[in-house]
Amino acid sequence: MVPGASGAPSVSDIRVEIYRVFPQDSNTVRTPNVPTRANSPSDVDFLSRDSAASGELSFSTSVLAASFTALNSIQPGGIHPSPGQTTGGNGPVAGQEVEFDINFLTPIDLTANHYFFVPQVQLTNGGQFYWLSASRPISGLGTTPFAPDLQAWTRDAGLDPDWLRVGTDIVGGGAPPTFNAAFSLNGTAVPEPSSMVLVLGGIALIGFRKAAR
Repeated sequence: MVPGASGAPSVSDIRVEIYRVFPQDSNTVRTPNVPTRANSPSDVDFLSRDSAASGELSFSTSVLAASFTALNSIQPGGIHPSPGQTTGGNGPVAGQEVEFDINFLTPIDLTANHYFFVPQVQLTNGGQFYWLSASRPISGLGTTPFAPDLQAWTRDAGLDPDWLRVGTDIVGGGAPPTFNAAFSLNGTAVPEPSSMVLVLGGIALIGFRKAAR
């Protein structure tokens, strides 16, 4: 979602980072500043693709709804380390609902495992993107449920290298909600002599929330 926007969003750069699950690619001897790192993304990304780099990824945008309201949000300045991580969120935000279609020009080969996709978007006007939530557990026409269905995590530069759970840690409450992020994935299964590898050829992400590092 793009708050306060009209017309086609003006994007100068998109970066997609892929993380493995903690404790891979992480410092396990330091004390985290969050309630838990179990099932979180790792400290640092496993690999990445950036539209600013030649031959890594391309993208296009389309406006799905000129007016859209999210009931709650996690905004810049609203992400805090423990013990002050639970804020209830930053409240409703409104703007355009935008679909981003991303094509990895340099293919990504991922062996069977659990991965996190972290998109980052830079707007030419310095505005803010929000990555819209989707149902959890995964449901709906054409979706493919998987287990375990881990919830969405977030961080900003101040929390790096730790992560917080969007629903359980930040929104909180007596019965904390949990969220997925809205996206669909298209790729090609490539047979190997003794295994299967998924080659990611494209990923469609509805909205983005900038995750500064």
